[in-house]
Amino acid sequence: MAMIIILFAHTPGNFFTSWIPARWGFSDATEMFVFCSGMASAIAFGRTFERAGWSMGTARVAYRCWQVYWAHIGMFFAIAATTIALNMVGSGERDYVGQLNLYPFFNDPMPEFLGLMTLRYVPNYFDILPMYLVILAMMPVVMLLARVNLWLVAAILVTVWVFAQSRLLEMLGVQHLALSFPAEPWSDRQWFFNPFGWQLVFFTGFALMIGWLPKPPVKPWLIGLALVVVIANVPFSNIGVRAFERDWFGLAAEGNPVIAWRTANRIWITKTDFGLLRYLQFLSLAYLAWVAVGEGGKRLIARGTGLVSRIWDRVVHFMMKIGQQSLAVFVFSMLLARLNGFWLDEWGREAAWHTVLVNLTGVALLLAVAYGLAWIKSQPWRDKG
Repeated sequence: MAMIIILFAHTPGNFFTSWIPARWGFSDATEMFVFCSGMASAIAFGRTFERAGWSMGTARVAYRCWQVYWAHIGMFFAIAATTIALNMVGSGERDYVGQLNLYPFFNDPMPEFLGLMTLRYVPNYFDILPMYLVILAMMPVVMLLARVNLWLVAAILVTVWVFAQSRLLEMLGVQHLALSFPAEPWSDRQWFFNPFGWQLVFFTGFALMIGWLPKPPVKPWLIGLALVVVIANVPFSNIGVRAFERDWFGLAAEGNPVIAWRTANRIWITKTDFGLLRYLQFLSLAYLAWVAVGEGGKRLIARGTGLVSRIWDRVVHFMMKIGQQSLAVFVFSMLLARLNGFWLDEWGREAAWHTVLVNLTGVALLLAVAYGLAWIKSQPWRDKG
């Protein structure tokens, strides 16, 4: 689901983004992606640490970091080349290079090329994989600390998160202690996704899957509390902003209290440093989703044999396949989003069915990539005998 939402969210001028989960609360598909990546890492790497030892586990994590790094570099050059091509073949109404603010790279490529390769130049559109890379690199340290005490792991991860909260540290007058990475050499802008903040949700998923945290109990009061948190977020979300901007409640004369609240409390909902309210809202939403589908996703399995059940099973299978090839699908979706935006620019957005068709075609292409890669990984050319 996160992969599909990410495709929608990165397609310029896509009205589907008006109704994605991010519009209804503080968290969005990024939390889904990072949390599930933590769970997947517990399965893929955590077991290696337990079975083969810390050195072999670290080696496997290093190999994955190597893959993610080159995926990031390859994605940058593929998308950069695509923006040049779109500028050349487009109608000229859009500057696709400028949309991603890539002119600093093209105008002075030598220092920016070095910055790109050393992750000191990270344009906003290309910031998720570097964040994921740093969090992965933290895993061997976390596994080493876990041998000492799990409470020590929790204390250090929470401490790292606190020192990633730049606005909080600024309020305390110790902003020089903030943990972050520079995103470009010509300004003081930091990585849009601060890995030292986002590691909290990653290692929460990791801890749940590896067994450091027990699975949450299914209790009516806990379900009710999670519902309260999720519903209470809605008035302060993008939907709340829209409600006051369009004067749905006849309160336009009062200004927009939602924007005022978000501005005053941005320290708790910041996406860059992963604010605390984002964490609480996401955990509540994740808990409700887990309760809804049942342990092991047992309620996702259709019980009947009719047409509707068969269609539902196929949809679930499709979603699982996309999730199983998440890195390749993510890289492809970031490129595809640029092409989909170009398609809509040239074709027009006046007819809603244009956008619907572009989005559905995009999802079909994500499925094609996921199935194609799974087929390649099965090594069909090998002698099955």
